[in-house]
Amino acid sequence: IPHCIDAEEESSLPPEVHFSCTKSIEFNGSQKQGLSEVVLQVPLFPEYVQEHWKEDAFFGYQFLNGVNPMLIRRCTTLPSNFPVTDGMVFLRGQSSLKEEMKKGNIFLVDYKLLDGVKTNTINGKKQYLMAPLVLLHKTPEDELMPIAIQLKQTPADDNPIFFPTDSEYDWLMAKIFVRSADWNMHQLNAHLLRAHLLPEVFTVSLLRNVPMVHPLYKLLIPHTRYTLQINHMARDRLISEDGVFKEIAACGGEGMIEILRRFMSSMTYSSLCIKDDIAKRGLEDVPNFYYRDDGLRLWKSIHRFVQGVLRYYYKTDAEVKEDSELQKWISDIFVHGFLSRESSGIPQSFTSVAEMVKFVTMVIFTCSAQHAAVNSGQYDYGGWMPNAPSSLQLPPPTKKGTTSEATMLETFPDVNTTANGMAALWLLSKQSSDFVRLGDYPEEHFTEETPRKLIKEFNERLERLKMRIKDREKNLKVPYTYLKPDMVENSVAI
Repeated sequence: IPHCIDAEEESSLPPEVHFSCTKSIEFNGSQKQGLSEVVLQVPLFPEYVQEHWKEDAFFGYQFLNGVNPMLIRRCTTLPSNFPVTDGMVFLRGQSSLKEEMKKGNIFLVDYKLLDGVKTNTINGKKQYLMAPLVLLHKTPEDELMPIAIQLKQTPADDNPIFFPTDSEYDWLMAKIFVRSADWNMHQLNAHLLRAHLLPEVFTVSLLRNVPMVHPLYKLLIPHTRYTLQINHMARDRLISEDGVFKEIAACGGEGMIEILRRFMSSMTYSSLCIKDDIAKRGLEDVPNFYYRDDGLRLWKSIHRFVQGVLRYYYKTDAEVKEDSELQKWISDIFVHGFLSRESSGIPQSFTSVAEMVKFVTMVIFTCSAQHAAVNSGQYDYGGWMPNAPSSLQLPPPTKKGTTSEATMLETFPDVNTTANGMAALWLLSKQSSDFVRLGDYPEEHFTEETPRKLIKEFNERLERLKMRIKDREKNLKVPYTYLKPDMVENSVAI
């Protein structure tokens, strides 16, 4: 997994990366108050989730606009280990899988990287985590509806494929196991690995290799604010041997490290660049995909800003190649962040201005917008536990017709696990009082007129995007505000 800063105690971190006094008091206080705040201040969105979590349309919606929009992809060929047929999913003969695939209406979510992972034991009880496959269909009404769920990777008689036509609790239980798998995969891949561990590598390499007078330092240092301390706290309090994750997650403990290694070995540069990632997953024209729409616009705005700043300082590709500090920065990231894995597609050096601009855009987008997309809605979607169980206490049914409401309730995590999980999600989703939004640069590192003008133009574009999203939200039943620029923090600070 990516290397982290060599600091045993928070006090041994460089003074300039520490929390402010306000942040320290507020954050430590929030940890103690988290559960009481959950009880006393019930946000509206979890109430919406409580009312709609059983609905197929809401289940499908979350693959696009929930906290883990990183897995779903258009399906043109069914995996060989997911033997769904026309007769299973199009019972009225109105279409066929082949026809719907040709139209681009079939989508797949595959949790294969969770397969066979050793699960946690919580309060003396073994926990269960599946590696499901989910097939979804885009309806003429532009809703994404689940049409088939297989909870394990290997087809077998004791691994039935579940359908919406099954009994209420057979189908609901299948969706619950999917939502639990998604919770665990989101926390370790989309959130921890991609939106915390990688930004730490970007930060350490910047501080180690790039002097304060360098334009790259001036451009990136605001996007590293609090990242090293928040990650140190996460290692100490969340993902340590006796951390919160071990207390609440099915994949806590040994399984967590194995899953992180699997995610790391499959991670690519293109998957960190939203335009490339969306194209590779075939999602360019999927309707009502607000993570994509807002994310692409933010990427474009950030790219334009970064390009303006860096092209002001680097007039030619030769100047990029000859900048030893810049080259040390990217080399360190390749070695310590991506473990020298060439198959990741991460550049080992920069050979052109364009290559550098794209990579720096990815860094800023990851540290700001991408983190907001996978972090800010955690309590919204996970505050009602049945919608996103962190762990499950019973194995999935091996045949249909055996699941009841009582079985479902017994399968959910116990009260302590649920309460601890809710408190953690509340804390992680809470905006701090010294929040610095994307585009705010209060320390004014740049003194030249051109970069200062570019910052002003960047903020003007962000303001226009904010108003565009605000207008859109007036017509939506389920809001998507996680990438509204004034809701996006400049750095990974929580």
